[in-house]
Amino acid sequence: MAITEQSRHALHQRLDETLGPEEATTLMEHLPPVGWADVATKTDLAHLEERLKGHIALQGETIRKEFHDAFGTYRDALAKDRSDNQRTLLYAVVGMVLSVLSSLGVFALLGWS
Repeated sequence: MAITEQSRHALHQRLDETLGPEEATTLMEHLPPVGWADVATKTDLAHLEERLKGHIALQGETIRKEFHDAFGTYRDALAKDRSDNQRTLLYAVVGMVLSVLSSLGVFALLGWS
């Protein structure tokens, strides 16, 4: 039998007649506002906990993978920039050395001019 507001009201009136208004109200306030089928049990909570743990673990793994991928992309870009900078610096140093040697006339002494 489904509990309706009408049946709850009838119960409250009967309790009021039998126990008195204060006791009837106290007893009615201890009943759930809906049927017992909607009350969660410890088993329901344990199942919910397991589902939440699985969901949180999955979300954590997804976040970890996204971070790992993003960091890998950043690391690769940084390595490429470093390589480009090293090449540029090498060419600049070689150019400076050749310029200094040229201005000192070293090439003329070696017969390279």
